[in-house]
Amino acid sequence: MSNDVSLAVDIADLHLSNPLILASGVMGTTPGGLNRVAEAGAGGAVTKSLGLEARDGHDSPNVVKVSCGYLNAMGLPNPGVEEFVEEMGRKRVKTTAFASIYGEGPEEFAEVAGLIAPEVDAIELNLSCPHAEKLGAAVGSDPELVEKVVREVQGELDLPVFAKLTPNVTDIREIGRAAESGGADGLVAINTLPGMAIDVETERPVLGNGSGGLSGSAIHPVAVKSVYDLYEAVSLPIIGVGGVETGEDAIELVLAGASAVQVGTAIANRDLDVFGEIKNYLENYLDSKGVKLGELVGKAHVGYS
Repeated sequence: MSNDVSLAVDIADLHLSNPLILASGVMGTTPGGLNRVAEAGAGGAVTKSLGLEARDGHDSPNVVKVSCGYLNAMGLPNPGVEEFVEEMGRKRVKTTAFASIYGEGPEEFAEVAGLIAPEVDAIELNLSCPHAEKLGAAVGSDPELVEKVVREVQGELDLPVFAKLTPNVTDIREIGRAAESGGADGLVAINTLPGMAIDVETERPVLGNGSGGLSGSAIHPVAVKSVYDLYEAVSLPIIGVGGVETGEDAIELVLAGASAVQVGTAIANRDLDVFGEIKNYLENYLDSKGVKLGELVGKAHVGYS
């Protein structure tokens, strides 16, 4: 392999050593967890979604493995943004840190963003959680509200702001354009899809919440299509996420239009080694093609309408 291969990525004024980012909700509950991901080779990491107040989340069982991935109904458990800020102040994160945040409206999103901003490099707006009432997808399915949230947060800070979108809408392009109109610096697509598992012996839903969000390889084609559509609809950089298990999955999202890629469920299947494995694949792929990573972003669109 050539020594000239570089995986460095510049996206929305952020410089990442490589395009692989820990997705929110996995290993991001403490600064120490984020650092473990950095040591494993990730170019960036997203915290667990943080809100203004501490939240216990849904009753267990809240995660279940299914044949095509995982269902989870965590319910956004977190210690509250102020406690997390205290932890971040005591332990520096050794990679590009994104804070995932949520709120019940534009003002609350902005308040949380203002509190966490001094400790991180970027903000990821969770507009897409499918299993938290009045939060997440309840906000992200309304274009007008998405635009207001993004604009309100942008008015509070200078950090790059990324809007994480739900696929559970009629047209994700409309939501992407609303985030762009509000001043977003980038998009993250996608979050989980709603799903359910029922135990045939007890004849009851497996998850304590009844239903939850499906992640893993089953949603990867949905992520690819969503990124592809958004790439044609907006001029913002896109971070692709959804079912990234292999280097091929990551490249597929890049070809669809993603400038960087988040990894989540794959960690449950293959531990943190997945970052090194995907990085090695990307380096070998770029070397064999004789191209730079940026030259592949959106390349699947050439010749197609």
